[in-house]
Amino acid sequence: MAEKTTFEVMHEFVEPARKKISHGSWDYLMGAAETETTHRRNRLALDSLGFRPRVLRDVVNVDCGTEFLGHKLRLPVILAPIGSMQDFVEDGGAAPARAAARFGCLHMLSSVCAPGVEAVAKAAKGYPKIFQIYVRGNDQWVDDLVTQALDLDYSAICFTVDLDYYGRRERDKAKRYKPTARRHQVPHEDQRRFSWHNIERIRGKFDCPLIIKGIATPEDALIAADSGIDMVYVSNHGGRQLDHCLGSAAVLPQIVEALDGRCKTIVDGAFMRGTDVVKAMALGADFVGIGRLQGLAAAAAGEDGIVRMLELLEQEIEGTLGMLGVTSYGELDSGYVSAAPPPYFGGWHPAFPLVDEGY
Repeated sequence: MAEKTTFEVMHEFVEPARKKISHGSWDYLMGAAETETTHRRNRLALDSLGFRPRVLRDVVNVDCGTEFLGHKLRLPVILAPIGSMQDFVEDGGAAPARAAARFGCLHMLSSVCAPGVEAVAKAAKGYPKIFQIYVRGNDQWVDDLVTQALDLDYSAICFTVDLDYYGRRERDKAKRYKPTARRHQVPHEDQRRFSWHNIERIRGKFDCPLIIKGIATPEDALIAADSGIDMVYVSNHGGRQLDHCLGSAAVLPQIVEALDGRCKTIVDGAFMRGTDVVKAMALGADFVGIGRLQGLAAAAAGEDGIVRMLELLEQEIEGTLGMLGVTSYGELDSGYVSAAPPPYFGGWHPAFPLVDEGY
């Protein structure tokens, strides 16, 4: 168990993270594309939902857990893929993989994250992990990488499909900064050619759970279901790709309704608190991806920081479920949330109102 005296609230990860990493790495972690409108809408979509709690329920025993492919998890949380995790913590993708195994959630490794698919598999040997792929080669290249990951006992394969063109991340450009994952970047032509035909070919060849990350409309979610995809990952890349998109939590209900149970659903995009996770579950998500918060915890205190962040997230989720009058996610539905005016906020980040401005 991570040391409990170091971090007691989520915003306490912010200051040490900011101090320990470079200015360029900080802006890469916390920034987004162009005007950062999509990034702001991700948070606004969550803050525009209010809870409708029920009372006088027996909430002595609250279960925050769920299952993934038959494996019991403490939280319905996936540590989302971060391509340059090595910029925040020395051992890169191995740190969240070990943290996930210690705590009891899931980690999704990015294919452009050091120390690579094999080393991360060894770091959390025997524990379920997901491998996320950016397409950087032809069909044979894809097949070889999928085969390698499955041979290393990764439990599922995810293809990210919203990176045909690299988003104009102006904080990075203004500093002439490139994260380590992009310093030896290869052309994206194979990613740009990648289509539903490729997905169908892969589905026909490999008998493993497949996830598509980057779905933002019910129309594409239905095509994914028709193509045999097991999990639809609702995401706009944390606002890092196409600017002026809708927030993930805003499009999630439409996608869940369209799928009608045909696929499991993952969602990410500005999820920073336990209340955020519970809102997603009430809207029909099965899992929630945690990106920036994971990066903050890793930068602040490495593997132990990520474990502690997950412990705090569990406390927040348990309290939220109990105060809503439910003991499990199965008791939630959309009736527990309602549209609400977002709170006025003038500080650094809506999820961390106690952090001083200036970060």
